[in-house]
Amino acid sequence: MKKFNIRKVLDGLTASSSSASAQPGALRENDAVQETLQSEHFQLCKTVRHGFPYQPSSMAFDPVQKILAFGTQNGALRLFGRAGVECYCQHESGAAVIQLQFLINEGALVSALADDSIHLWNLRQKIPAILHSLKFNRERITYCHLPFQSKWLYIGTERGNIHIVNVESFTLSGYVIMWNKAIELSTKTHPGPVVHISDNPMDEGKLLIGFECGVVVLWDLKCKKADYRYNHDEAIHSVAWHHEGKQFVCSHSDGTLTTWNVRAPAKPGQIITPHGKQPKDGKKPEPCKPILKVEYKTTRAGEPFMVLSGGLSYDTVGRRACLTVMHGKSTAVLEMDYPIVDFLTLCETPYPNDFQEPYAVVVLLEKDLVLIDLGQIGYPIFENPYPLTIHESPVTCCEYFADCPAELIPALYSVGSRQKRQGYSKKEWPISGGNWGQGTQSYPEIIITGHADGSIKFWDASALMLQVLYKLKTAKVFERARGKEEKSSTDIVEEDPFAIQTLSWCPESRMLCVAGVSAHVIVYRFSKQEVTTEVVQLLEVRMQCEFSEVDSPDPGGEQTPTLPTPGASSSPQETELSTQPSTGSNSSDGPRDNIPCLQVRSSPLKQSPGYQVELVIQLVWVSGEPPQQITSLAINSSYGLVVFGNSNGLAVVDYLQKTLLLNMGTSELYSPSDPYQRQPCSPRKARQPSGGLSESNDGANATEDRCKSPTSGSTSPYNSDDERKQKFIEKVKFKSRRFSKTVANDFAKMSRKISSSSEQKPDLEEGFQRWRSLSCKKSINCMNKGKAASRMSQKAGVCRTKSAPDSYVKDNSFTRSRSSSVTSIERESREAISAFLFCESFPRKTDSVLSPCLLVGTTQGSVMMVALSLSPGGDNRLQQPVGISSCGTLVRLKGGILTMALLDSTATLLPPSYEPWYDPNASDEEKEKSRRRRPASPPSSQEGQDPQFAVLCSEKQAKVVAMPSQTRIYKHNITETSFVLRADVVQMAGANCIACFCANGHIMTLSLPSLRPLLDVNYLPLTDMRIARTFCFSNLGQALYLTSPTEIQRITYSQETCNNLQEMLSELFTPVETPEAPNRGFFKGLFGGGAQSLDREDLFGETAAGKASRSLAQHIPGPGGMEGMKGAASGVVGDLARARIALDERGQKLGELDERTAAMMASADSFSKHAHDMMLKYKDKKWYQL
Repeated sequence: MKKFNIRKVLDGLTASSSSASAQPGALRENDAVQETLQSEHFQLCKTVRHGFPYQPSSMAFDPVQKILAFGTQNGALRLFGRAGVECYCQHESGAAVIQLQFLINEGALVSALADDSIHLWNLRQKIPAILHSLKFNRERITYCHLPFQSKWLYIGTERGNIHIVNVESFTLSGYVIMWNKAIELSTKTHPGPVVHISDNPMDEGKLLIGFECGVVVLWDLKCKKADYRYNHDEAIHSVAWHHEGKQFVCSHSDGTLTTWNVRAPAKPGQIITPHGKQPKDGKKPEPCKPILKVEYKTTRAGEPFMVLSGGLSYDTVGRRACLTVMHGKSTAVLEMDYPIVDFLTLCETPYPNDFQEPYAVVVLLEKDLVLIDLGQIGYPIFENPYPLTIHESPVTCCEYFADCPAELIPALYSVGSRQKRQGYSKKEWPISGGNWGQGTQSYPEIIITGHADGSIKFWDASALMLQVLYKLKTAKVFERARGKEEKSSTDIVEEDPFAIQTLSWCPESRMLCVAGVSAHVIVYRFSKQEVTTEVVQLLEVRMQCEFSEVDSPDPGGEQTPTLPTPGASSSPQETELSTQPSTGSNSSDGPRDNIPCLQVRSSPLKQSPGYQVELVIQLVWVSGEPPQQITSLAINSSYGLVVFGNSNGLAVVDYLQKTLLLNMGTSELYSPSDPYQRQPCSPRKARQPSGGLSESNDGANATEDRCKSPTSGSTSPYNSDDERKQKFIEKVKFKSRRFSKTVANDFAKMSRKISSSSEQKPDLEEGFQRWRSLSCKKSINCMNKGKAASRMSQKAGVCRTKSAPDSYVKDNSFTRSRSSSVTSIERESREAISAFLFCESFPRKTDSVLSPCLLVGTTQGSVMMVALSLSPGGDNRLQQPVGISSCGTLVRLKGGILTMALLDSTATLLPPSYEPWYDPNASDEEKEKSRRRRPASPPSSQEGQDPQFAVLCSEKQAKVVAMPSQTRIYKHNITETSFVLRADVVQMAGANCIACFCANGHIMTLSLPSLRPLLDVNYLPLTDMRIARTFCFSNLGQALYLTSPTEIQRITYSQETCNNLQEMLSELFTPVETPEAPNRGFFKGLFGGGAQSLDREDLFGETAAGKASRSLAQHIPGPGGMEGMKGAASGVVGDLARARIALDERGQKLGELDERTAAMMASADSFSKHAHDMMLKYKDKKWYQL
């Protein structure tokens, strides 16, 4: 265990010297922090993938194992069994999977790909692997068929030929059915690709071949000739046999079904158009859309089922895709929400020559999976137990919480179970194969996803499974426009105005705070009781930018703001606000002002058990300028505060008192003497904005913008509203429209960073040119509830609280940026708020007692400290105001701040304090029992020792700062050529570390507090903004991201989890006895009836058929063979197996050594005997007698 010493500097250093590299001080033994995390604790690997298969293309079902398999257009395989049993694997080529065939009850699967390759997958291991591959070189694969309990796979090609593959050895047979021998010799045209292959259910020696042109051939495999040919004018899409093998049905491109008797090839026995209108005069019905697939299933007790997709009439324009079920004389048309990709009818028997007894239909749609119960009237659907609704609305944000409080999941499940739909089939889910994993990972895990429609879903992610717990619809709080003509003109996004931008959740108190793209924040409380809210509490916040011709404050200090104190009168600006109408102005004569983007509903809101609205906060339009989207958000239940920020600044709201505490620009957080203060005006260009979207030809109107405090007076001639609005309109003419959607903002940010990532400036702390500005507010105390700073008004059933207007900080200097170049996509160098942390720390260097604080991180790398003054809990907290004072900059980093955390002197994480959960609708006695604030950790009693460490991570580097001395202890440059997208301080193996995901695909971890690199793996290059938006780390080595619009990929960076992954994963294959074959009956056996078997080995084997051409296909052994399986095995079972093999090999070698030793001893004895006999023979003889 390595010890890392903490270096200190003297407290009397000046601000300029403290921003430089820390000077090592005297080291003491008690300064040592023992770190237990080593690189051996980390290993990166994928665990499971959840969600609906993205862009599915094929499907197969094993009726004995009861496993369902999907193939996708990007070469992925997804396999599902019972609820919680799922598996993901990927073809390396990434080609689309055109067809899947199970080796029924064999634990194997054959996949055919669009690149003309077929692969054999071994499903008997937890992570399936390819055993064999065969790549066709000269022909394109169009259709595959594998008969039940056969090892010979038929492959149809685009040229119309059929090749046969031995699935055991994956070698081609010399037996080939050529297209020119299958069709009639008189036919002059090519029949087209093979679209169907199947053997006669009653005679395995007869193969039915369907060609695209409409020709169907019954091929005699033994005689190698065509028995019958069936011709039809319309193209064929699919063919289905009756189980007796005497007739079959074809579906055609004109929406017709033709039924053929095997021994009557001249004309079909029946032609029907299921959805065609039958003319009265007996003419041919009008053509319909193609019937893409048909299945013909018989029952022992009733009429057969005929299930088909497509075939609707052409006059049903705009009608959704349908599945048609024909049973006897009844026809049911089942509409689907999405286009149908494929469907399968599930039957009781795997034998094609027996009554099929269908009981369900699996319908694979483009974005959903539906199972229809054929055994109940009305064909209800089964309730789907798989987590396939992640993409129900596009995911816009994602958070991952591992090791949550144990009571959370049952509480969310109890309220979520009431949201389930009714009318499902009463039967159990029929896909029930596989077994769950036997892992030891038992801690609760919750995933929260925010969606574009404003919904939030809570998922139980424990034990590598995923199950939806509860769904919250945030859009219920707002009025909905009924049509496009009623769409509000105040919307700042064209689509999805309720989309979730970010969220903050406290698992212990169950408080939830969400921010939407329409610049709104909603605070929720969790309750188990239903309640009807007559009036929705609304707080409107005005965060604005004001323009002035004054370039800099007067040196005399006439414009120094006057700070209000509790009980003092409001400033002129606040008094002016109190006379403004609460509804704002939205007339055509002037710019929009004081109106929110969304309209909160005025009618009573019925709130079901679960999360219920506590407060709605909305940013309003200011003089025609739309509110900026919220970039960061945090809530603390112990303090009763919520804080949010954007490119204008930040606002702190007391959600208990429903008042605005702080509303200020980013630059106002800086101290006047702060070395990191950003100058509001460019010192190089006196009267022209350098960072705005204004063009260079603004001329005299391009006056410099400057920041104003919300309580400051002003001597500017442009102080009146009319003049300010007029000036704003003139400036807007030269500005381009801002990006309004979240993704556009993300792409702008990414584009700027990627374009400039190769050119880096020197360290910001050493090369920073310090520009100071005056008139920055140092301390703001909250006005009491009811003062002019926030006033309450009842209007239209909504309780509105108007906030004081605040100046907006537009930073026109770009002396320090996160990169060395600035692209045209983001010329405005606004310093937005990027991170928050509520904590109990030391706000100032001179403090010796812990107090509530707020750490604020910005996109320019500054970390500021804000002190909070809270009254004791109980009734006093609801009556006394909350004091807030800005304490200046703590430290500066390269790049925007991503995450912040606090450690104690032993490097133990100090989580934010919280209030235990209580039901807000419960009785007062129950509330008082549970409302106990957790005591803060006491400061260290050792004299002179820093009791805390602040951990700060940005897009470029990480730093550890000692508190309260604010001394930089450790610093680590994470990346020079890229930037960090996501960083989190996580708990791992009983210790803490920083986990980072970079845009170049690297995942890294750093130890705490020494910031030693522990893991650096090039995992996933950033190919999609979706990954950057949804990637998140959690405790205990867990992480996830949205790998496609419909799928969540979970990964682990824990060595322990990787070692135990084999035991934790579910098992697909389970030993099941194959059902008995149908009884042929006495008379059928006596007179030769029933199914006729075929010895395919005699026909297709090398002895009879010879070898296939080597140039036709190339055999590729897969990694899933015996050697690959040995290498793939891991965990305890794999180690034991390898140890057993090693012992067996050692024992075998020892046995061979014993045998060799015995043979040598026998040989030595024999030699000794012969030598003794020779000695006796010549003992008494003279030399001349020899």
